[in-house]
Amino acid sequence: MSEVQLPALGESVTEGTITRWLKNVGDTVAVDEPLVEVSTDKVDTEIPSPVAGVLQEIKAQEDETVEVGAVLAVIGEGAATEATPEPSAPAEAEQPEPAAPVAESPTPVAEPVTETPVAETPAPADPTPPPAPPVATPPQPPVAETPVAAPVAPPAPPAAPVAPVATDSTPTEATESDSAYVTPIVRKLAKDNGVDLNNVKGTGIGGRIRKEDVEALIGQTPSAASSVSQTAAPAEIEISPLRGTTEQMSRLRKVLASKAVESMQSSAQLTSVVEVDVTKIAELRKAVQSDFIAKTGVKLSFMPFFNLAAAEALKAHPKINSTIDGESIVYHPTENISFAVDTDRGLLTPVIRNASELTIAETAKQISNLAERTRNNQLTPDELSGGTFTLTNTGSRGALFDTPVVFMPQSAILGTGIVTKRPVVMQSADGSDVIAIRSMVYLALSYDHRNIDGADAARYLTAVKQRLEAGAFEGQLGI
Repeated sequence: MSEVQLPALGESVTEGTITRWLKNVGDTVAVDEPLVEVSTDKVDTEIPSPVAGVLQEIKAQEDETVEVGAVLAVIGEGAATEATPEPSAPAEAEQPEPAAPVAESPTPVAEPVTETPVAETPAPADPTPPPAPPVATPPQPPVAETPVAAPVAPPAPPAAPVAPVATDSTPTEATESDSAYVTPIVRKLAKDNGVDLNNVKGTGIGGRIRKEDVEALIGQTPSAASSVSQTAAPAEIEISPLRGTTEQMSRLRKVLASKAVESMQSSAQLTSVVEVDVTKIAELRKAVQSDFIAKTGVKLSFMPFFNLAAAEALKAHPKINSTIDGESIVYHPTENISFAVDTDRGLLTPVIRNASELTIAETAKQISNLAERTRNNQLTPDELSGGTFTLTNTGSRGALFDTPVVFMPQSAILGTGIVTKRPVVMQSADGSDVIAIRSMVYLALSYDHRNIDGADAARYLTAVKQRLEAGAFEGQLGI
């Protein structure tokens, strides 16, 4: 027997909450196979099995909070737990005469599932127990005797429907469980392309449906997807299954709520906004996009440019990258930028370390990798800690700008709105005013007024604005 303990999931993590068991008692597990999902203050993660064997006992139930080092389950060799349903089978074999009552009693229990393939109950009904071998060898005699054993035949059909009902409920539950893990991005992708998520087989952890699963299905039926997208111009409102329901707050949601309130009550927060012309970056992206994808494997979005410009400006304006420690202000020596990722479990912020020293290609790959692993619940707690400044793309859902909340101990967070083309008044080469179509974006900086003044925030935003509008990133593409 081997005990599965809750491992240390981070430097400051002392306990975790069991959110879902991925295996049941009696199931066979392999080494490193996901066994149970655990939620902590920093991350939701899966605990793999340290050994191979059969899950003998579950010691920590779902929604139970346990400390690091606590025993979660016991894994051993042999089907010790599966032996519990088997004693009932010999019990039935000892009394073959009352076959009809025995056939009725297992119906409410889960035994018909295991005994469906066995033909022991019908066998004693027709002949006596000794002729059991003939029943298995020639199936003809029971068929020929069906007219004679007409009263015995009815008990058999009830057992048949019971087994399908039990087996059908399993996939239904799995489907409902998997759909709960579909991220808003994947759900929108499926809806826009007319893909029914019930027909998508998830390849993510625990059978979760990933973006690649939906895209693969779209690739198989391009004509259907395109026709649906063309006819679905007036999009119908999708009614959420959460409407009119009540759910328990997850541990992550409780932590986010607590820290948000604590930050708002403990710090003096306000927001400054600037408007930035990113037309040169838009043109650069268009010019190098195909080459960038070929060399890095990821698309070139605006985020790496925002990330680099924000990190570089922090080096010149360290107040924005500082932390209050009692009556002291600590200015961080590196620019570790947390960036917000929208997941089905809530908002998480993985960290890009030494962001000011990275190229655009390195930043883009880190953003793609960390975001994907965040949505698939594959991050370690250390990858979610150590951030000194946060970048959040509030424009990813079409918002012009937001007033993001600063999460202590950080002192500032920069929100980027949607990049959109619109007419702008600008000066021509001869100095006259002209109206031109430009790619524009709003940048909103929320900051802690205890250690950052409005002038500090304005100077920082101006530095970011100038860097982005200059658009001179060719030497830092990294391709």
